[in-house]
Amino acid sequence: MRTLTLYPAIDLRGGHAVRLERGDPSRETRYDADPVARARAFVADGAQALHVVDLDGAFGTGENQRALREICAAVDVPVQTGGGIRSADDVAARFAAGASAVVIGTLLVEHPNDARVIADRWGDRIVAGIDARGERVATRGWLAETAISRDDLVRTVASWGVHRVVYTEIARDGMGAGYDVAALAHVASLAPLHITASGGARTLDDLLALRDGTPPNVDAAIVGRALYEQTLHLPDALAALR
Repeated sequence: MRTLTLYPAIDLRGGHAVRLERGDPSRETRYDADPVARARAFVADGAQALHVVDLDGAFGTGENQRALREICAAVDVPVQTGGGIRSADDVAARFAAGASAVVIGTLLVEHPNDARVIADRWGDRIVAGIDARGERVATRGWLAETAISRDDLVRTVASWGVHRVVYTEIARDGMGAGYDVAALAHVASLAPLHITASGGARTLDDLLALRDGTPPNVDAAIVGRALYEQTLHLPDALAALR
């Protein structure tokens, strides 16, 4: 039976754990003033990895390096992080804070040569974050629309030797409508990459539909709002997908 690695998500804004609807900063729900306690709780429930996003970094309104550092120090599982990565120095700072993997997104579009150098330098520790509305990529915390083709970008990062893509269908993110299984299956068919699904999970059925409706290289999923609002119970999900 196929398994999925689950990444509980901690999205940081102003030092708090929050969730946005479709990435819209005006549609924020604030959950935790102590994201470190939230991280510890996820690990206590069985999480084998965490996904931490610096929304202030992504929007260009600040940074949450201290919170990231404290989360990494507080848990004994790998922490993958993204949001606001604009240079190799930013990547190095995330690793110095304790992250095990760094997700780069905007760089892929705005400075592809720099992104390729970063991918070459850090290898498997670099993940490509590709966020799209339909077939077009969005950047800078999803605030900037581009003319870049999602499919072309997936093929491009694969040609660089990147091994994993976090793919988000923005219209689904934070909405609890389930993953866009068809889009994920399509993205997974474009190149020999590992795909992490992001955006839309609400119930265990959504995770099972993802597992059963996509190719085997869709092997991980990020879950956020469903865990905070308890429409998905992490231990049950981990047990079902193990």
